[in-house]
Amino acid sequence: MNHLNSVPPLAELPFTLASLRQTYAGGVVHPSQIITELYRRLRALNDPGIFIHLMDEAEAVKLAHSLGEFNPEQPLWGMPFAVKDNIDVAGMPTTAACVAFEYAPAEDAHVVACLRAAGAMPIGKTNLDQFATGLVGVRSPFPHPRNAVDPDIVPGGSSSGSAVAVAQGLVPFSLGTDTAGSGRVPAALNNLVGLKPTLGAISNRGVVPACRSLDCVSIFALNIDDAMTVLNVANNYDAADAYARPLTLPATSTPLPNPVIGVPDAASLRFFDDALQADAFEATLAQLEAEGAHIKRIDFAPFYQVADLLYHGAWIAERTLVIDDLLTHTPDAVHPVTRQIIEPGQKLTAMDAFKGLYQLQALRKTCQAILTSFDYLCVPSIPTFYTTADLEADPIGPNNRLGTYTNFVNLLDLCALTVPCPPRSDGRPGSVTFIGTNGKDSLLAAEAQRLEAWAQVSPGNTGWPYQSAPTPAATATNDEVILAVCGAHMSGLPLNHELTWRGGRFIEKTETAPQYKLFALAGGPPYRPGLVRQETDGVSVALELWALPKTAVGDFISGIPSPLGIGTVVLSDKRQVKGFVCEAAGLNGAEDISALGSWRVFLQSA
Repeated sequence: MNHLNSVPPLAELPFTLASLRQTYAGGVVHPSQIITELYRRLRALNDPGIFIHLMDEAEAVKLAHSLGEFNPEQPLWGMPFAVKDNIDVAGMPTTAACVAFEYAPAEDAHVVACLRAAGAMPIGKTNLDQFATGLVGVRSPFPHPRNAVDPDIVPGGSSSGSAVAVAQGLVPFSLGTDTAGSGRVPAALNNLVGLKPTLGAISNRGVVPACRSLDCVSIFALNIDDAMTVLNVANNYDAADAYARPLTLPATSTPLPNPVIGVPDAASLRFFDDALQADAFEATLAQLEAEGAHIKRIDFAPFYQVADLLYHGAWIAERTLVIDDLLTHTPDAVHPVTRQIIEPGQKLTAMDAFKGLYQLQALRKTCQAILTSFDYLCVPSIPTFYTTADLEADPIGPNNRLGTYTNFVNLLDLCALTVPCPPRSDGRPGSVTFIGTNGKDSLLAAEAQRLEAWAQVSPGNTGWPYQSAPTPAATATNDEVILAVCGAHMSGLPLNHELTWRGGRFIEKTETAPQYKLFALAGGPPYRPGLVRQETDGVSVALELWALPKTAVGDFISGIPSPLGIGTVVLSDKRQVKGFVCEAAGLNGAEDISALGSWRVFLQSA
């Protein structure tokens, strides 16, 4: 049998992690052949703006051969990737899109080293808005990359080349950075997944800072599964980075059955007269509701006030700090628009910085109080589209508007994930961004995968069909306790936040063994059920299983009021887990709702 018939011709092979992994496992294609195909695609594309520095093809083939035989233990074995040119790669110059700033790093950035150790191959440094200042992708002394979907539209920045490289099917993933939205806006404009992780999850050592206290490395990919695979490799604590966090992210997560999602209300939504963008966002919200989500409209003004601090406050001085020497001695080396934005930071004082910090802290309190009411936020990734001609006419205004739904995220220490949605009626890409509190990266991925499966978008400009990713069942780790909940602590109900803010993760829907009765207890709000073990005439009662960190269990239990408590609950498959139970003495005035078998059904009937 000719095994070559079992894989697509390389010219048609989707460059996703799953496709490449399957191809390598078949033993008939080597990464060196993928490298050759990559360079063929790049020549055919003829876009000189994507890469500032590209490894010589012969050297890239040599690098691929150095990997040896297929190693399935390395999650990124044989995967080529591109790196934004403000992230160090040994053997390649770092310029941050400024020739006068160029230097030769002695070693890889920590994140690049982690990816190499997992078998990945960096093949070049991509173009960007100079010093990562901009969301448009055209503020570079080099030719700017062409938007992969529509060359008239700006490619988005600052991680322009990294996004376009993935969207054009050259590499399965790339690294960008994200301070104000640079990992999300280019993803939306190029029909991609853009993952902006929790601050500190990926080391910034070896990254030219924009705002060091707010920066994070971001990931572009053709699907969410690929982005999370890269994150799980890159999330490697680096004690040498003062801003790194020893963050343990669950390998898998399960989408919530009834998430509560905060979205800007009608008065807060900003589309700058783009009716098609408004329609596309509402269509996505309708789909989320159809899948069980509770959409709650909120005044987004506090988040916009946070966003205003980033470019109209003391954080401009943090950007100035990076290139102060250039601005002082060789200002003409800096792109005119970049200089216009950053130069005012030289006049800001320490008092201005403290004023900004005080403003931010007050707004953080307000926004944190809002966020406790939701599992996550959902916003348009961008409010509208801009062409390169728009930017030539006004290099500042459109850029600021593209950051409407992104600028506040890092200032509030949130994580975010941009996911493609069905195209608008004019063919331009649809996109929304999920935003969660720090550490919710895996939950956002699970939630977004449900949306991704609905949209089934062909990614970027590849023409490749949507590839579904099998969702592994979520399980508890050794550091977590499985807890069965049957009432107000379930997803979407009033007390669910008591689990989620303590780091609780939804595991699965299930039911008890047919040995229980369910009661609606007297009192409230919040209204609560009571689950009572019954030797005879029992029923099966609907439950949700949640994994709660062991370190949070004591604090959680201390807040449980009588007559409720935590005991052992027997499930329909005979598993025994800890869960809410009720003392028989607490049933005075309670209503027996066992026949309904579910607290949700009772609430709906009431």
